[in-house]
Amino acid sequence: MSRTRTAIVIVGGDPLSPHAVRDLPPDAFIVAADSGLDHALAAGLVPSSVVGDLDSISSEGLAWAHRMDITVDAHPADKDSTDTELALAAAVAAGATHVLLLGGGGDRLDHTLAALTALGHSSLAECDSVTGRWGTTMVQVLHGPRTANLRLPLGATFSLLALHGEVQGVTLSGARWPLHAASIHPASSLGISNQTDEPDLHVSIAAGILTIVIPNHFGDHP
Repeated sequence: MSRTRTAIVIVGGDPLSPHAVRDLPPDAFIVAADSGLDHALAAGLVPSSVVGDLDSISSEGLAWAHRMDITVDAHPADKDSTDTELALAAAVAAGATHVLLLGGGGDRLDHTLAALTALGHSSLAECDSVTGRWGTTMVQVLHGPRTANLRLPLGATFSLLALHGEVQGVTLSGARWPLHAASIHPASSLGISNQTDEPDLHVSIAAGILTIVIPNHFGDHP
């Protein structure tokens, strides 16, 4: 497999936003986490493998996977890793350097937090990019030291979150409230609800793991 290919990890929860599944890399390979297979098929996406304890996948989806000879990596229900973590690990093990987590969201806040914070796992630190599309929200996770350049609409709202501990050397330009070599701590409001004032947003960090959240990115800008 080419080292430049993207792995798309599709998780359970609500159905995928039709806006969020547009413009996906055509050569990406897709890993479904349990019932993520059902959401993938409903969105017209075909996974190459299914990973998880298979407690929420539909019987029709599982039958489809077996009929199409899709790899099914079944795990026991009593396990220490979530299905999302297992699917991300499978993507990394397959050699992906660009990882995209794709989920429709849902009413389980604990599941949402677990899925998004899984993007900060150390196994993803060497990936060229770690991103997510959660409902209509775009997420990008930087494992420091790292730089991100994002082209966003003027006035777009975004937040910088330290979900995995202190983030050091945060420099931000192209925003209404820029930062230079700042530190963002967990529960800090320093990076909350900023806005772009230029077409290009530049974010760099010296150390730590920074989560960039852009709400309604796919809903407002289909």
